Amino acid sequence: MAKAPVLTPRADDFPRWYQDLITKAELADNGPVRGTMVIRPYGYGLWERMQAEMDARIKETGTQNAYFPLLIPESYLAREADHVEGFAPELAVVTHGGGKELEEPAVVRPTSEMIVNEYFSKWVQSHRDLPLLINQWANVVRWELRPRLFLRTSEFLWQEGHTAHATYEEARAFAARIHRGVYEDFMLNVLAMDVVPGRKTVRERFAGAVNTLTLEGMMGDGKALQMATSHELGQNFAKAFNTRYLSKEGRQELVWQTSWGSTTRMIGALVMMHGDDDGLRVPPRLAQIQAVVLAIKGDEAVLAKVRELGDRLKAAGVRVHVDDRTDTPFGRRAVDWELKGVPVRIEIGPRDLENGTAMLARRIPGGKEPVALDALAGLLPGILEEDQATLLRQSRERRESRTAEVSTFEEAVEAATAGGWARIPWAALGEEGESKLADHAVTVRCLVAGDGSVPDADDAPGNVAVVARAY
Repeated sequence: MAKAPVLTPRADDFPRWYQDLITKAELADNGPVRGTMVIRPYGYGLWERMQAEMDARIKETGTQNAYFPLLIPESYLAREADHVEGFAPELAVVTHGGGKELEEPAVVRPTSEMIVNEYFSKWVQSHRDLPLLINQWANVVRWELRPRLFLRTSEFLWQEGHTAHATYEEARAFAARIHRGVYEDFMLNVLAMDVVPGRKTVRERFAGAVNTLTLEGMMGDGKALQMATSHELGQNFAKAFNTRYLSKEGRQELVWQTSWGSTTRMIGALVMMHGDDDGLRVPPRLAQIQAVVLAIKGDEAVLAKVRELGDRLKAAGVRVHVDDRTDTPFGRRAVDWELKGVPVRIEIGPRDLENGTAMLARRIPGGKEPVALDALAGLLPGILEEDQATLLRQSRERRESRTAEVSTFEEAVEAATAGGWARIPWAALGEEGESKLADHAVTVRCLVAGDGSVPDADDAPGNVAVVARAY
């Protein structure tokens, strides 16, 4: 009788495979309140690595970290009509505290434009105070009706940047810098995720923004996932909060603003873009454990060699973990590390020790081969970089092979509902066609220029709409 697979095969039931993997790789559990989640240590370790890489890139732009309160007076939300209308269905509101009804209800932040602008209006007085570049790492609450771990939860973790500038041109350039220089660079070079940078349509734009820049990734089942967004806010919030500065010419001027964010949704993307039927495959540059050294048996000489090799690899700059839990069967441990997607396993037993070798198992391309113990420290850095490149190439090949160039609405719907993406001239689709896509659970993920760059305007000649079903 065939042995049951550890995970539901992706081809049989992709959503069940996703849920199985998150549970068995010990990434997260459902929280006690519907729509919330408990991020387990291995999952949180991935988020910490994402934070560190993103934070360094954000700080290179001159942005500083700060923290703003979780609770926002309800009256703040009424100041920017489009913004409050966009978030109203998702709000969680606190009406009682300390056993008493509050004089004014407080909203649990769904995003922080409102409270940030309250303080920007106090902190910005002169052109010398600009640009003001602030980021915070925090949690937000958006009441989710159809939750799915990491992808859509009522509470999630993120970073949100908020900036104020003297001119429209400066704000626009900064939003674009975050979009490509921070987010796209991180996704390509750390997450090994092929993404499409583009511009959201008016229908899909962030509430209160004048332009939203997005990065869209294709998951293993062909659906799209919005990975991160950077918004030009124009002067909408500056008008609502009277955020002005004294210009060099001595005039009172409204500031121009941006906001931008990325979330723990990226862990869900990691699962769905790189995972396979055996579990996660974590890009080496992201992995908190790049190599695990396993003792096959509890032989003292084996244990000593495993620990010594761990030290040598650590000295060579590899993030390594020594698994010497020989009271747990080797097979079970090997499967667990495979599920967790650690890029490299190095397995050592008594026979390997006699031969002066170790069995090297590579998670990303697959396969095993014996390697001389003395050669491992020199070989591993190159192997990890090779595997990083493999994941990026595979994600790009998937998107390119499953994206159809079409010219009609019907062809776009057919491609998107068949498990792929479609590229259709925006002039052939338009806002009317975009509205009709909703009848087929399909959306315009973004607009791109004909050459693949990000368009300067919604109606720029030659714009192409990227159309897909999405999470």
